[in-house]
Amino acid sequence: MIIRPATPQDAAAMTALQNEIIKIGGTTAYQQPRSIEQILASYITGAAVVSCQLADDAGRVLGFQVIGKAPGLAEGWADIGTFVQPGLQARGIGAALFEASLTAARAAGLKVLNATIRADNVAGLAYYARRGFVGYASQPDWALADGRKVGKISRRFEL
Repeated sequence: MIIRPATPQDAAAMTALQNEIIKIGGTTAYQQPRSIEQILASYITGAAVVSCQLADDAGRVLGFQVIGKAPGLAEGWADIGTFVQPGLQARGIGAALFEASLTAARAAGLKVLNATIRADNVAGLAYYARRGFVGYASQPDWALADGRKVGKISRRFEL
């Protein structure tokens, strides 16, 4: 496995991976399938993208991690999101992606990474806690499109 920056040529595989996660449900705030154009704009070529690191195993996308500036965040802050192929979590992919993302975030002059995670995403909450993210805000009434309240928890990592 190598960790490298994502390129536009990776967008189709990244879209398929994220859409598989969305279809399974329970670990992402996204509830509708995403298009290649959305993945390009959100994770690879968009003006808000700071970094998108990809785990590649002989041409197979195992996962990716994006850092991007978002409206409402303080100066020097950026959001981070992690997506790993279902069935391959807890095998070091996320940890390897995070090391590369840290390097990119520091090079970009960021001060804080923000991860906002569904409160019912136990694995996601544990992943960010293992990286050293600490809680600072919550949205207990955040609901899915079907009305189920699952909440969100925001955690930060000081660079």
